[in-house]
Amino acid sequence: MSLRFYDTRAREVRDFTPLREGCVSLYLCGATVQAPPHIGHIRSGVTFDILRRWLLHKGYDVTFCRNVTDIDDKIINLAKAEAVEWWRVSERNQRAFTRAYEILGCLPPTVEPRATGHIPEMIELMRRLIDRGHAYAADDGSGDVYFKVDSYPAYGELSGQRPDEMRDADDGGGRAKRDSRDFALWKGARPGEPDWATPWGRGRPGWHLECSAMATKYLGGTFDIHGGGLDLVFPHHENEEAQSRAAGDGFARYWLHNGMLTMGGEKMGKSLGNSLLIPDVVQRVRPVELRYYLGQVQYRSSQDYSEEALHEAAAAYQRIEGFLTRAGEITGPVGTADVPAGFAAALDDDLGVSQALAVVHGHVRDGNSALAEGAKERAAGLAAELRAMLGVLGVDPLSEQWSGAGDSGLRGVVDALVSVAVEQRQAARARKDYATADTIRDRLAEAGIVVEDTPNGPRWELKHG
Repeated sequence: MSLRFYDTRAREVRDFTPLREGCVSLYLCGATVQAPPHIGHIRSGVTFDILRRWLLHKGYDVTFCRNVTDIDDKIINLAKAEAVEWWRVSERNQRAFTRAYEILGCLPPTVEPRATGHIPEMIELMRRLIDRGHAYAADDGSGDVYFKVDSYPAYGELSGQRPDEMRDADDGGGRAKRDSRDFALWKGARPGEPDWATPWGRGRPGWHLECSAMATKYLGGTFDIHGGGLDLVFPHHENEEAQSRAAGDGFARYWLHNGMLTMGGEKMGKSLGNSLLIPDVVQRVRPVELRYYLGQVQYRSSQDYSEEALHEAAAAYQRIEGFLTRAGEITGPVGTADVPAGFAAALDDDLGVSQALAVVHGHVRDGNSALAEGAKERAAGLAAELRAMLGVLGVDPLSEQWSGAGDSGLRGVVDALVSVAVEQRQAARARKDYATADTIRDRLAEAGIVVEDTPNGPRWELKHG
């Protein structure tokens, strides 16, 4: 099967053919850094990290641009409430987002541009739109610049909206619009707010303008994939496409949108009081288990959060991890192989992670059976294929990200200390001093270390959950 994606604009699954053979250009609407990220924000990051890893696995050279919106009304208002500069709010929250992506094992983007670093590109885009008759500077001297919705006949095609049924755009403050549906490319300066100079007056960028300017600067006027959450289709992505194409750019050839992570059927958000911040959640499950949870559902589907579902996902991941641990102890170090055909077919078909995970868990079942039967070679082969699949999903427990590498040798220290205790327990059992043996086991359990007696001798692991 060829690689296929559901294209929001076409409203169908389409074969994917990159603009340049062997290369993929991918733009993802990143964070508006008005607050630290909750798991609803990071689902998009995990989704497109899996897409990127699959493209890399298939041999593509991927240029991944994920922007940061570091100026908007909420950032400015929060800074005023805290009596600090706006950039302090943006900076601390961008660091929180970066840390959250790192905690969940997302590969760093090729480039991560900030909106405020691309004012010249925005000015040039506005100039092109004005020259083509698709935008205008407000004639009241406010400094506002607006996109003329009625000048672009294709407006609404991405989202399926009908222009004659649209609500008024609410981003211009009611100043000198020629049509209530026109949206702001540039917002004229207001007292006490940051602003930058343009030929039409001082002010700051509109949200939609930022992404078009950054995407085309780093990926070109036409690029392969534009991604983001389903909640961005209208008005944000509709406006991006309209202004970019009206300016003469081809812009995105495929539009991919991930479904929302909800809680009790409601979209997660600070205003609803139901946000779950990443540092809090990874106190209840390990980061790799949270990533597994966020990435286990097909990306276009909605996902309703519950603690029960989170812990079920953690348990499922621990079963995968347990097989690889046992396989390594019995067959030797687990290598990697190519991914099975069923797994590849699932991901080629619109990134079908749910079907791909069925192949993963099938390998775990078959691998455990092989170990029980003493079929070491078969178990080793299944384990190697399993690692390859988990690597694509970003959850290989033996990878550097998750295996404890980079912990400054702490794992080795713990291993040495636990080994001493386990040896003492074995010595107690050998002399039939079972009370002492049980006491050692119980003390280890209190410290979060589980000792399991196996036919190949005792083994230990950290207690999870």
